[in-house]
Amino acid sequence: MDRAADRLELVADPVRRTGRLLLADGVEQSYVDVADPRHLHFDYVRRMASVADTAAAKRVALSVLHLGGGALTLPRYLAATRPGSAQLVVERDEAVVSLVTRKLPPLPPDVRVEIADARAAVASSPPGRYDLVFADIYRAARMPRHVRTMEFVAEAARTLRPEGIYLVNLTDLPPLVATRVQVATLCAVFPDVCLIADRRMLRSRRYGNLVLAAGLRPGRLPVARLTTAALRDPIPGIVLHGPALETFVAGALPATDADAHNAG
Repeated sequence: MDRAADRLELVADPVRRTGRLLLADGVEQSYVDVADPRHLHFDYVRRMASVADTAAAKRVALSVLHLGGGALTLPRYLAATRPGSAQLVVERDEAVVSLVTRKLPPLPPDVRVEIADARAAVASSPPGRYDLVFADIYRAARMPRHVRTMEFVAEAARTLRPEGIYLVNLTDLPPLVATRVQVATLCAVFPDVCLIADRRMLRSRRYGNLVLAAGLRPGRLPVARLTTAALRDPIPGIVLHGPALETFVAGALPATDADAHNAG
């Protein structure tokens, strides 16, 4: 997770002896099990992992870009479940990287970390390099405007291989206006988009996380398998796709760089 400077801590999970929580100003940001990288504590991370699990045959190595690093939970998970995957993590906050690399187990050799802005890193990336691009980019608990726009999403799409998938972790609160705009933004660039979330989020009853996945070709997303995984999760979720997703968007318009400039 790409964050501005906060008071950062890594603390032990009082329930799971091998669990470690990354806190920013006392707020939970990331979780790593130092003994088992396959253990994923947060439901939104499990939902993102379910997309990675179904993106290719089991244990096939992938090329992956992570925008926002946090405690490097997903890079560790992918290194365990898809050995040999070449992974680049772009994290803006050097303090986060320093703390995580000092206090947590060493990273697998195929995982590299760079200190950089997510948009600048995407702009400098060659086309068609990645199978998966994860965006988990937050600053002061908000997704920065310059990584929410149609122009940024188009740049991220450019870095994907033909079967590639782009994933976004969003936080939102009722009535989910930001999520609707982000779905519209992805739909303006990608022909196949779905949303995965706790049912309670979609009923606009609570603040929390939602995951978006987008594929470069129609029918790329394994929606049936993602739906099964969401239903089987300890916190059951739902997948919106096709007409159900169009209904959810409810006429929201894509965000653009011009919008971000005018707002900023």
